[in-house]
Amino acid sequence: MSYLFKKFSAFTLQLFVTSLVLSSEVQAQEIQNIHKDMTEIPSVSELSEVESEEWNFQVLQDFIQRYNIDTKYPLANLQRQGVITRYEFALLLNEVIQYINNSQTTNTNINNTNSINQEELKYLSKLQNEFTSELNIINKRINKLEKQTFPQFSTTSKLRGEVIFALSGVGEGNQADDDERIDSNITLSSRVKLQLNTTFTGKDRLKTSLKTSNIQPLDSATGTNMARLSSEGDDENKFELGDFAYRFPVGKRTRVHIGSTGLEIDDFADTINPYLDANDDGAVSRFAQRNPIYRQGGGAGIGFEYEISDSLELGLGYVADDADQPKTGLNKSDYAAIAQLTFKPNKTFLLGLNYIHSYNNIDTNTGSNRANDPFDDNSESINADSFGLQGSVALNKKIFLGSWVGYTDAQANDLPNKPTANIFNWALTLAFPDLGDKGNLGGIIIGQPPKVINNQYQLDNEKYIDRDTSLHLEAFYRFQINDNMTVTPGIVIITNPEHNSDNDTIYLGTLRTTVNF
Repeated sequence: MSYLFKKFSAFTLQLFVTSLVLSSEVQAQEIQNIHKDMTEIPSVSELSEVESEEWNFQVLQDFIQRYNIDTKYPLANLQRQGVITRYEFALLLNEVIQYINNSQTTNTNINNTNSINQEELKYLSKLQNEFTSELNIINKRINKLEKQTFPQFSTTSKLRGEVIFALSGVGEGNQADDDERIDSNITLSSRVKLQLNTTFTGKDRLKTSLKTSNIQPLDSATGTNMARLSSEGDDENKFELGDFAYRFPVGKRTRVHIGSTGLEIDDFADTINPYLDANDDGAVSRFAQRNPIYRQGGGAGIGFEYEISDSLELGLGYVADDADQPKTGLNKSDYAAIAQLTFKPNKTFLLGLNYIHSYNNIDTNTGSNRANDPFDDNSESINADSFGLQGSVALNKKIFLGSWVGYTDAQANDLPNKPTANIFNWALTLAFPDLGDKGNLGGIIIGQPPKVINNQYQLDNEKYIDRDTSLHLEAFYRFQINDNMTVTPGIVIITNPEHNSDNDTIYLGTLRTTVNF
């Protein structure tokens, strides 16, 4: 009787594991397979339980909580039980392994702030070794199921889609010129992006994307680039190639990037603005996403990231706007080059120091018109040296504080005496992940958009500078409707637009709906 009871218990548990990883259409067939192949049912000795006080349970729990992994078997249930079987444990462990592998392969910065370190890899490897037999059985059944019922588009490719709907409007007010008034009409527009991620070795990635959008920049309604949204772009709903770039490792510490379109200098360096630097589910404004100096240049380019140590990383890269044109190429196009050191002393603190040299690329479309063109459209040869310092600290698991400053020294090479202009910006950010519920996000941003603080160039015998100061105030809250949909209401307030106190305050409201598939 005892022998039959043990066999019956093992068989029942195996059915539970199978039901978690198989679809409803093939469960009946898989259960019949278990009857036919009893050799895959583990022995009773292998079904020993794992208690919540044991080190392996604690390590697994830390992984799930640290990286906010949405497991199929709720962690809270296991914590209440205080004990789980080895197969329940292996199911959770398999989900953790798959999540981390996918995040590293697709360049998803885990939890937007932390990447897995060597110590965690050692613990993960130890857990894999301890539960090898259970993981093997689970993966065999998953692979068998995929071959039978889920034909893949490609064994090395993943297709992702993203649709953004933006409902936006701005408050009424007067600009410096009496004939320019803010257009307060409410607009509804959208953006669609299809992206194919392909890997050939499991550690590389070829990114190809098509995109189309009719989300028009709001500078035409407000008279300033300070009011632009993060998801803007207007190509009259015509699909165009958005990205074509390849990333691959060289050794254990170097990752190389090369692409013919879609590369930007922030691809080679962390912008260190956790949770907010994303077009689809981060900050609602363009300025609040990242230090504007990262927006100097884009197109074709090459660069690399080198991990000097576990806590220090070097990023170098070069991008050119018209690299495909025979008359200009990589070396004569408008370009930008970046060098950045990123310091990661622990899991809660990030610091980045960067230098950017650019040619004809200081227009970031975030600051005043003078900051975007400090020589009033009279120069066609502008060299600029920019310096940025940005940091982020996790005050706790629910509050992330970020800040940046950016300074640019621009020179007009083709004007008499080669005048220079100095541009400055700063911001302070707060991010509140899982605010109210899992997956939600709150954000608050205050800062000064790029401003010309000094200029040797004169217009009508006066220095061409911004004499007043604008402030950017922003707040948003992202609702995680489900795994594929978020809704984000947000408000942006711009005081003294164009750094001109004669201009009325701008109030911008937007409701962004994002669908991923």
